[in-house]
Amino acid sequence: QVQLVESGGGLVQARGPLRLSCAASGSTFSTNSMGWYRQAPGKQRELVALIGSGGGTNYADSVKGRFTLSRDNTKKMVYLQMSSLIPEDTAVYYCYANRLPGYYQVDYWGQGTQVTVSS
Repeated sequence: QVQLVESGGGLVQARGPLRLSCAASGSTFSTNSMGWYRQAPGKQRELVALIGSGGGTNYADSVKGRFTLSRDNTKKMVYLQMSSLIPEDTAVYYCYANRLPGYYQVDYWGQGTQVTVSS
């Protein structure tokens, strides 16, 4: 029911900024939480940042203070502003959203976008 379309990934130099965007569409239900996960080579997929319907945020310790997550509920979009990037940030980044149609949670994922940080 929900499709997530990502944009903004690519190649960026270390210490530089990059902004990822994700648009949600196709559902009659409002999304609950939205955010980003990432998967680096040889590692498990991990939470980067998550924002709830009320605007509360949760960040991974590795990105806290460098990444900022925001959302526009009217447009059903979520943004990840990344700064002070380091090579360890290189990963496939996945947009994430969930909704609560009843007493359970349904998760949705974007296709993933590559972010490569060069030193």
